[in-house]
Amino acid sequence: MIKAVIFDIDNTLYDYDNAHATAMKALYQYTNAHFGWSEEETSAALKTEYSQFQDEIGKRAAIHNRLIRFQRILEKKGLPLHPHALNMYNTYWDTLIAYATVFPNVKETLGELRDKGLILGVGTNMTSHVQFRKLTAFGLLEYFSFIVSSEEADYEKPQKDIFLKCAAKAHCDPSQCVYVGDSLIHDIVGAQNAGMPALWFRPVKVNPFPSNSLPVDYVDPGTQKSESAVSFHDFSELPQLISSIK
Repeated sequence: MIKAVIFDIDNTLYDYDNAHATAMKALYQYTNAHFGWSEEETSAALKTEYSQFQDEIGKRAAIHNRLIRFQRILEKKGLPLHPHALNMYNTYWDTLIAYATVFPNVKETLGELRDKGLILGVGTNMTSHVQFRKLTAFGLLEYFSFIVSSEEADYEKPQKDIFLKCAAKAHCDPSQCVYVGDSLIHDIVGAQNAGMPALWFRPVKVNPFPSNSLPVDYVDPGTQKSESAVSFHDFSELPQLISSIK
């Protein structure tokens, strides 16, 4: 019996891709106005810094911290940290949160699941502060009893440790939880390798297939475990799908 539902945030509860594109445009305008950088120069600097920082520390939550990324870029280019590091950080995140759109029926479905007595939580590959800002701005934080970020867990999805920490916070066995996310590898494979059922959110804008129970076969390269993922395209489908999990 399912007792807890755990959600990814980005591209699951809201449309990250479009909000990110708008936030990047605002950042490009800032770097062009203050440093004369083109969009291509800013984009290349960000990609290079992300790769270099990940090579240094591995796949840990700090690689998601854009303030550190902006700080390191400015340091390497001999540019002043004040006021630009924080200005770049705030330009990006303030814009993304302002222009982010929560997916249809998310809030209604969270309310319905909570009213049914299910424990709701979040498991996310991100820094805690930003994710709290998003959930608060979207009016969603009140629905969740707990949050596990990769910053807190010191593990990134798809490593099973972050899913197990979610189950522990829900005071449930992993088999009594269901994880909901948009990434086949990070969310679905990761959850199932932790012994947790998972539902794959595939919004219509990404995948127009009509079936809400499309089986997708895959083999996880780490365990060679083959599974089938059940997908859905609208949050209104979630309560029934969760009820069908035995």
